[in-house]
Amino acid sequence: MKKFIPLIIFFFSFSLLSQTEKEKTENIGFITGKIVDFKSKTPIPYANIICKDKTKVIVGGGITNDKGIFEIDEILLDSIFVDIQFIGFKTIKRTLILTKSQSKIDLKTIFLEEDIDELEEVVIQSETSTIVQKIDRKVINVGKDLASAGTNSLQMLENIPSVQVNFQNGSINLRGNENVRVLIDGKPSNLSPSQLLKQIPSSSVKSVELITNPSAKYNPEGMSGIINIILKKNTIIGFNGSFSIGAEHSINTRPTASLDLNYRTGKVNFYGNYSVDAGKFETFANFDRSDKDLSQTIDYLDNSTSHYIKTGLDFYIDKKNTLSFYTTQSFADTDFHIKTKTVENGNLILNTPNLSVFDIKEQAYNLDYKLDIDDKGQQIELEFNYSKSKNPQNDFNKETINPSSKIYNYTNTVINDNSIFLVNLDYSKPIKGGNLELGLEARTQKSFNNIITDQEVETGGNPATAPRGNSTFNYDREIYSAYINYNKEYKKIALQAGFRFEQFSVDGIFSNTQQTNLENYSDDIFSIYPSAFLTYYHSENNEFQLGYSRRVDRPGINQVTPIQEWTSPLTISVGNRTLTPQFTNSFEVNYTKTLTKGYLTLGTFYRSTNNSIGRIINKDDLNADRQILSYANYDTADSYGLEFSSSFKPTKWWTLRPSSSLYIQDSQGLINNKKESVKNTLFSARVSNSFKASKKLSFQLSSSYRGKSEGVQFKVDPYFLLNASARLSIFDGNGALSIRATDIFDNYKLAFSSTNPFPQTGNFSLEYSSIYLGFSYNFGSGKNRERDRKYREENETQGSGGVL
Repeated sequence: MKKFIPLIIFFFSFSLLSQTEKEKTENIGFITGKIVDFKSKTPIPYANIICKDKTKVIVGGGITNDKGIFEIDEILLDSIFVDIQFIGFKTIKRTLILTKSQSKIDLKTIFLEEDIDELEEVVIQSETSTIVQKIDRKVINVGKDLASAGTNSLQMLENIPSVQVNFQNGSINLRGNENVRVLIDGKPSNLSPSQLLKQIPSSSVKSVELITNPSAKYNPEGMSGIINIILKKNTIIGFNGSFSIGAEHSINTRPTASLDLNYRTGKVNFYGNYSVDAGKFETFANFDRSDKDLSQTIDYLDNSTSHYIKTGLDFYIDKKNTLSFYTTQSFADTDFHIKTKTVENGNLILNTPNLSVFDIKEQAYNLDYKLDIDDKGQQIELEFNYSKSKNPQNDFNKETINPSSKIYNYTNTVINDNSIFLVNLDYSKPIKGGNLELGLEARTQKSFNNIITDQEVETGGNPATAPRGNSTFNYDREIYSAYINYNKEYKKIALQAGFRFEQFSVDGIFSNTQQTNLENYSDDIFSIYPSAFLTYYHSENNEFQLGYSRRVDRPGINQVTPIQEWTSPLTISVGNRTLTPQFTNSFEVNYTKTLTKGYLTLGTFYRSTNNSIGRIINKDDLNADRQILSYANYDTADSYGLEFSSSFKPTKWWTLRPSSSLYIQDSQGLINNKKESVKNTLFSARVSNSFKASKKLSFQLSSSYRGKSEGVQFKVDPYFLLNASARLSIFDGNGALSIRATDIFDNYKLAFSSTNPFPQTGNFSLEYSSIYLGFSYNFGSGKNRERDRKYREENETQGSGGVL
């Protein structure tokens, strides 16, 4: 019945034309308001408002616009019964009395709550990604983006505007800066972002939130902001799910598979996800010194098998109380081979095969209780999150020097144990036409690292190339915080402002058998982090946004440890225990234009960082050909840039999505006791074309360009990539065959050059050019699979589990 309501409203509105002008002016009323999602506090477009008289006959109505606002006029003065409806949400009913003295009524903001019992449809995803600009973030709904078929979440990020991924070292770059915080469903992980995202298939991702100016509600760590990966979750009644299987091939073949299951009965929803990836990935590197006849080649082989499991349940106790629990378990076994050869004046002086064996395990447990105090949006939520990881590592090294020298072997046994305990208490209440948010958070992070080195050094060997002594360090951090946040809309303006108060303490205890006088590292800081946002709706199709936030980058354990660590035969790294946090003031302006057949967004930002952390690079006194890396605090560093992204639909069968960015940033460092400062300019661009050949067959062709970049030590050459993919729907739309070709012309080469501390050139050649073939299938008892497709994204619940 609901889908016929707009049609009924249209015919009723048409009948009003027969009234006389005098009757209209003397006996009509006016109703306005705004419809908002109770959970996400975001506007709901296309919600239905139905007005009935005492006899339950429809006398008027309308739908909300893109900003959730509705205006209903020409309502007869009388007692009016209003129903506010949207697919998948509970209906709100209001009784109004329109009189001549009160002919205009503003219902202000009305919060709609999801009706779990109504969510009986399988979500049909779009085949292209869409972008939504919200007040404090940009949300990219991934959809069935063909460019992401068969990829993991790290590879998927390469298709997201404003994000670049360095597949050589796994680093993630947001707006030209690697200092970014990566969350999964809003939660941190003990694993590095690259380790974690490699274990999560892109098919499990609902959306990616780019929070470049986080509000006071979020932890302020991460100078360039937050990337929040939102996983899918299914609440369809009955048993249903999906599975996928495929393989990627280049030099090596890497199979992948995933299974998603969901069972909903009564007040309980169970869900589970399992994925596995396996195979080898190779990288080849070479370095050449121009001041002498010295060259080095390094071959890397990553042979990994990873498993990712997530299971959970939602218990809907009653209409106001919900209890949820989930756990994630990830396992990865990796054999990482490094083979290094160093040749000087035509003679082999170093041949080092090295094997590192990793056994990575991370477990996370989350318990969440939510109480809806009333139906006006007042809510309290208590959440506990605990995660722990173990990453034991065993290194086996056999270094062969030329026959005139000696041979030595050594092994490393490394223990890496980390844990995070997090408890949140959040409260929200509509007040004075806006919404007030209050919260408390306690976070403890504990890290334990132990390295035992077994060295056998014969006369003539140089132990300086091996790890220096057995070491142990504990690195514990505690963060206690509180926040207040308030948002309000007034006519065409939306405002949000808040403060976060944090007490941070850290204690690092270090010891090493070959290094004495290792002072411990500690700090205790109280900080206030303000944030403010303003959105101006110039018209229904034009939106302007201003944003400000204060951020912090606290030194990591590798940046402060005084223990020297072997990075490569010609590189040793050591921390600096005098480092202090760097603070950033971030400003940005965004503009969104809604077009008839698409949209475009323009953005600019400016970041000013005090006590910026930069590199120290010096020659090793024990070996003039080796460098020692460390860190230091410098003066203020600035960065700014421009961004553009858009989507157009020139025809029904073609969608064009271009995007580009230009970032300019300061880089500072100390090389051989000489301060270096570089202003790096980085330009990148992407173009994606999606073609709908038929109801069952679609194609996608995309390209990307990354310009030259420059740091205090290296200049990196530009590169260009071209990708293609296709998808064929089979089995009445329940199944699909996918094929994807990545880097068709094998252009992903990270070529670089340097003049300090040594004049050298080199490049990294990755096993990135590949082809993928996969199959996926949906199954289950979900009802109304095809119903109301245009509302599908609004009705999908955040979280993880069954993917359909």
